[in-house]
Amino acid sequence: MSLVVLLLGMGILMGAAAHTPLGVFTVAAAAIGLWLVGFAVRERLNRNRG
Repeated sequence: MSLVVLLLGMGILMGAAAHTPLGVFTVAAAAIGLWLVGFAVRERLNRNRG
């Protein structure tokens, strides 16, 4: 059941991304990427301290 919900959610998000202008999509993707890199760096620093 959870796989069906996951696939449905992915389909909805991918459909929304397909209708978004390329500039907006690129900026949003870059912002999410930067957030993920910052999160990874923060987690790595916390792991090394602990």
